[in-house]
Amino acid sequence: MSRAARRARRQPPPAPLPQRGGIDPVRVRLPQGEEWATVRDYLVARYGRAIGSTRVDAMLREGRFHGLGGPVGPDAAYEPGAYVWFHRDLPPERPVPFAVEVVHRDETIVVVDKPHFLATTPRGSHVTETALARLRRDLDLPELTPAHRLDRLTAGLLLLVVRPEDRGAYQALFRDRRVRKEYEAVAPYDPALELPRTIRSRIVKERGVLAAREVPGEPNAETRVELLDHHGGLGRYRLLPATGQTHQLRVHMNALGLPLLHDPLYPVVDPDRSDPEREDFTRPLQLLARSLDFTDPRSGRPHRFRSGRSLGAWLRPRPPHS
Repeated sequence: MSRAARRARRQPPPAPLPQRGGIDPVRVRLPQGEEWATVRDYLVARYGRAIGSTRVDAMLREGRFHGLGGPVGPDAAYEPGAYVWFHRDLPPERPVPFAVEVVHRDETIVVVDKPHFLATTPRGSHVTETALARLRRDLDLPELTPAHRLDRLTAGLLLLVVRPEDRGAYQALFRDRRVRKEYEAVAPYDPALELPRTIRSRIVKERGVLAAREVPGEPNAETRVELLDHHGGLGRYRLLPATGQTHQLRVHMNALGLPLLHDPLYPVVDPDRSDPEREDFTRPLQLLARSLDFTDPRSGRPHRFRSGRSLGAWLRPRPPHS
């Protein structure tokens, strides 16, 4: 059997439930080797602590859980390896009051200019208020998926793929460092700091910990930092990452003694500003994914996309004689 055939056999079957508001249903595979009398017993064991067994029972009565043969009833027998799908009860989310701007769209890719505060994909408490959910709804592209990720607090260019079968080719561009990414940032200006320079370090981000950190060891993160301009104690910087570790640019700028303006995590975690429900939309992190350059792996065409956004801290009136 070929590798492609083996991969196809491992793929789960298509969901029997449609998306809801651009959000895919949750897929659960009933574990092999487990002994449960009914699907209901397993669902209560898995989700009862989070939503309560009463809610699981209500969802079963309402036909909210689906298998390949249709709704799963309260007495459905447990079948190891079978799939079950359902839509979660989603709590209200604080709307992000900024638009996602489409920069480019063709039959294969969509490039957008994402605003600050909007997550790329559904995760944790950010589900409907994400770039992916919005774009699937607004563009009527239910299979749209990102080729890479942009931090929620970072604005700028994001590349998405229209068809799932093309995703691997575009993800490989980022994995193999065949995309030139340029960021712009506003941070303090230090006249004693010699720039440009390239920073290499090892960055780790632990699950459940808000901030990433540098540790000893072989470098896994590389960033070139250039000073473009300065005034009033602030600098405008061009950041050129060669790698894509979580919070890499923020960690490297902080390590230089130049924490990005309005950063709620570096150099110190601010618990108030780290809470999405209490975020101040007038003080966005001063970091922008300014440009993306790459050769399209499908068409062979060279692409250069540039964000139309600006960093507000740099546009404020300059003091006299700055």
